[in-house]
Amino acid sequence: MSFQDAVLRKARESSETKQRFFEANAMQISDLSRKMAERFQKGRRLYVMGNGGSACDALHLAVEFTHPVVEKRRALPASALMSDIATVTAIGNDTDFSRVFVNQLRVVGQPEDIALAISTSGKSPNLIYGLEAAREMGMLTIALSGKDGGRLATIAHHCFIVRSFSVHRIQEVHATFIHVLWDLVHLALGEEDVI
Repeated sequence: MSFQDAVLRKARESSETKQRFFEANAMQISDLSRKMAERFQKGRRLYVMGNGGSACDALHLAVEFTHPVVEKRRALPASALMSDIATVTAIGNDTDFSRVFVNQLRVVGQPEDIALAISTSGKSPNLIYGLEAAREMGMLTIALSGKDGGRLATIAHHCFIVRSFSVHRIQEVHATFIHVLWDLVHLALGEEDVI
C-alpha cells in the first residue's frame, strides 16, 4: 500500500466513524444542547475535564464557550479543571491524582452546573470520581468516551460513546462533537445558525 492510499484510507475511516456516531446520537445531542442552554440561561457554569489528549479536547471546548470566534455568538461561562497546574499538582501530590477533579468540583461546583468529562476509554479514576461527585451535587453530567464507554457510561446523565478501538478515530469524533455541541447550544439560546 502506498502512503497516498494510507492517507485516503485513514480519512475514509475517520469520516465513516463520524457518520455512524452522529447518526446514532443526533437526537441525544439535540436534547443535551437544550438542557445546557437552559442552565446557561439560569447563570450556571460548565466545568470540563480530561487527561492527556482528552485534556486538550476539554480545553478546546472551554475556550469555544468562553471566547467564541463567531461574531454573533455570546460568551458563556466554562472552566477547564486541568488548566490550573498548581492546583492539579498540589492535589495529586498531597492526596492522590484520582482526586484532582472531584476536590475542585466540591469547592466550585453548584447544583444545576454542568460537568463534562472526556476520555477515550471511560476508565480514568479521576474522571469517574469527578462525575460521581458532580452528579451527587445535582449537576448535569456528560461524558464523551470510546470503545465500550467504560465506567463513565454508567455514571453520566448523557454518555456519548464512539464505538471504535482506535484512539485517533475516537479523538477525531470528540473534536467534531465539541463544535457541534457548542453550535447547537447557541441555537438553543435563540442565536442565528451562522455556521
